[in-house]
Amino acid sequence: MLNDGKIGEECGVFAVYDPNGDCARTVYYGLYALQHRGQESCGIAVNNNRDITHHKDMGLVSDVFNDEVLEKLGGTMAVGHVRYSTTGESMRENAQPLVLRYVKGNIALAHNGNLVNKDVLARELSVTGAIFQTTTDTEMIAYTIAKERLKSKTVEEAVEKTVNHLVGAFSLIVMSPQKLIALRDPWGFRPLCMGRKGDAVIFASETCALDSVGAEFVRDIEPGEIVVVKNGEIKSIKTHVGKNPHTMCIFEYLYFARPDSVIEGQSAHDSRMLAGKYLAKEHPVDADVVIGVPDSGVSAAMGFAQESGIPYGIGFVKNKYIGRTFIQPSQAMRENAVRIKLNVLKSTVEGKRVVMVDDSIVRGTTSKRIVSLLRRYGAKEVHVRSSAPPFMWPCYFGTDIPSQENLVACKYDTEGIRKLIGADSLGFLSVESLQKIIPNARCGYCDGCFSGKYPVDIK
Repeated sequence: MLNDGKIGEECGVFAVYDPNGDCARTVYYGLYALQHRGQESCGIAVNNNRDITHHKDMGLVSDVFNDEVLEKLGGTMAVGHVRYSTTGESMRENAQPLVLRYVKGNIALAHNGNLVNKDVLARELSVTGAIFQTTTDTEMIAYTIAKERLKSKTVEEAVEKTVNHLVGAFSLIVMSPQKLIALRDPWGFRPLCMGRKGDAVIFASETCALDSVGAEFVRDIEPGEIVVVKNGEIKSIKTHVGKNPHTMCIFEYLYFARPDSVIEGQSAHDSRMLAGKYLAKEHPVDADVVIGVPDSGVSAAMGFAQESGIPYGIGFVKNKYIGRTFIQPSQAMRENAVRIKLNVLKSTVEGKRVVMVDDSIVRGTTSKRIVSLLRRYGAKEVHVRSSAPPFMWPCYFGTDIPSQENLVACKYDTEGIRKLIGADSLGFLSVESLQKIIPNARCGYCDGCFSGKYPVDIK
């Protein structure tokens, strides 16, 4: 998915306890595997002899870290984060992990998600004298933990009490001088899993990050569960488990997760293949070739081709060296952004009736430009298919879906969108088919951005 006129991604967290040390380097490789979840900023905090230090900055993992930096960090515990801003501005101060020093010591936090009650929480903390250094809800979580720690025997007890104050999505890593703590919100909106590699215990947003460091997947952290690692011993606190229905964000399967990740027992690639198959059943078309918009539209295009019997072809070549922070200094450059990021394989589309499968349509601007690009390279017809339903509602749980006035489906019906993007036909996956694309998932799902029905009361 291109970020020009499309939705933004979320964040990724990765943490490791390893008595053999050099945890910073392990986290580096883990974050590299999670780079797709955020390209805005990144950071690593490490624990060396109970002293927490960190390094973070704006940019990609490969830009922010080098061998010299990693060598200095070391660590027997470490937590890392890649960020795309959903709450808080795009600036270095908001980069994570967030390191907080308070009367009981210091802690580092890395957070994926978004709090629904962040404004209420901010007011409550301000009254008690809190002075915020960032504009993120992660800092509010950190202050709440610090506040609860003053009247708790342990940091995990403080974390357990903090969950009572939080409403919304949070897959969270907390590192204290002695402990590494992983927890998920009671709804389980965002993924978080645990792995092992020898003596090392690892937590990651996705299984692909475990694979990248040669770790074995152990299990997903349960919604509401708090897992504490101290000196290699693992303890689970389940006070908040089972309080709410498990509602994983359905867009993790449609777009966010890397295709080779398995979320709650369901392969992301398989989900996208199924989405493409149901899309072909719901919106059949006579065509010569099916192509997918890289990256997450490719699996869905393969599924569409299999179901329809129309040959699958590689229609685009993606420039892998341009991040989503690509500078566009003028209107002319903005217009050319799609061509710079994607180039059409002319031999695949010239003179053919093309089915173009994308993972979603948000504002419609990118789809319009890609359709125009395909026609310029000789496509006789362009039939657009979206492997997600129309976005009709905002997301409150960490997905950067714009307000309704910026959602094209809130302004036009399907025919209106078709005319706007210049396609010969247009079809969206139905909301009813979402349940069919995760047959192996050990969870329910949230589809609030498509249906307007949220598992949490939005006030």
